[in-house]
Amino acid sequence: MPETGTLRLVAGSAALGLALSAGSLAAAGPWDNGQRKAEREWAAVREATGGAHHGDGRAEAGPRAPAAAPSAPGVLVAAGTTASAPDARALAAALDPLVKSPALGTAHSAAVVDAATGRLLYGSDEDEQLAPASVTKIATAVAALTALGPEHRISTPVVRDGSDRLFLVGAGDASLDDARLKRLASDTARVLGRGARVALAYDTSRFTGPVRHPLGVNPNIAPVTALTVDEGRLDGSDHGPAERSADPAKAAGERFAELLRDEGVRVDGVKPGKAPGGADPVAATASPTVAELVERMLTHSDNDLAESLARQTALATDEKPDFDGSARAVQAQLDRLDLPGSSRIADGSGLDRSGRLSASRLAALLARAAGPDHAALRPALTGLPVAGFTGTLQKRYGKGSAGTGLVRAKTGTLTGVNTLAGTVLDTEGRLLSFAFLTSGTTDPQAAQHALDTLATKVAACGCR
Repeated sequence: MPETGTLRLVAGSAALGLALSAGSLAAAGPWDNGQRKAEREWAAVREATGGAHHGDGRAEAGPRAPAAAPSAPGVLVAAGTTASAPDARALAAALDPLVKSPALGTAHSAAVVDAATGRLLYGSDEDEQLAPASVTKIATAVAALTALGPEHRISTPVVRDGSDRLFLVGAGDASLDDARLKRLASDTARVLGRGARVALAYDTSRFTGPVRHPLGVNPNIAPVTALTVDEGRLDGSDHGPAERSADPAKAAGERFAELLRDEGVRVDGVKPGKAPGGADPVAATASPTVAELVERMLTHSDNDLAESLARQTALATDEKPDFDGSARAVQAQLDRLDLPGSSRIADGSGLDRSGRLSASRLAALLARAAGPDHAALRPALTGLPVAGFTGTLQKRYGKGSAGTGLVRAKTGTLTGVNTLAGTVLDTEGRLLSFAFLTSGTTDPQAAQHALDTLATKVAACGCR
């Protein structure tokens, strides 16, 4: 028999995921850590009791997943469009004592918004700008989805100039891994022919400016360059802190040369170089969709993907593809949404402590992503970690917590800064968005527990 926590994930978080995609775009991609698997299982439960047939529940091959059946009222109720919203005074009575916890430091900004109407239900210094840390990635996600579209893919090409010069052209795809690079080498060798002889150059000109984040050398992020493989990781990991290559582009070029040689191509040296205009295409590899990249970035708090997506946003909006230009590009996309509150984006990942966001703007942004008129933003919600199950919330909620499986949120942590922002289904099935930002914290574990307690209270408080 399934454990209670598993049932809560399927019936809560999964219902949320399908309800959000009702009649609109559902993000494509792998069902990360069981998060989307649970949503498929919930769809299967709904199909057993009625509604249109949507197949056997396996991952879709195409870029679009099926929308929820219009005749599945239970799922739509879970989205929060028919249950009444919590009473603002009752919610304040429940949250005010928790917001005042000493564990939350010397300053805070808190907001809870009704996703169905966009109405602010609770606020405590909600317009105060504080350092957001990694919840900045929610803004980066929305900006990339808006500027690029959820189905956009980043293509990394190999070209040649008509002689024996071959160029591996970095396109800023932080998801490029060794397996894809190997397939690219195989495709390239097939075109060149076994025994071909080339000189290889790697082109990083798509990005400009410093490659080092202002944070400096840090295991949480590699040098930001247009060409990297496995995020420059040297330990075989695929997320989290790791030792990184000091020159990911050079390492990628050398690895590609090695793979070409394995395919029978003779490579005479590897060096940096810009591909000439009009060079002949040889082969290319495409990234997962932006929707999938956004989801992975949020689930695993992937700083490399965040900075890559911010620069892709800059390129799509005619900003400079450097740290400053990408920050301006993300900020511009937020400004276009005409949200309450304020923000000052400093980077794509939130590692830069000079960035600022107010809880009112962040909670409103999440509510906007749930709206029927912004279906393309849905991956900014479906990528959020599920409390007690996935990503950075996997170990932060116990089996007995009322928030387990119902809270989906992005975490943020810097020294003295702890944040949490996401969505929750309350006891009546109403979808609410929330943002809790704190600064001046001295005990990160206590601060995280206090933030989780706030989110759990929003989930458990009927407040009607």
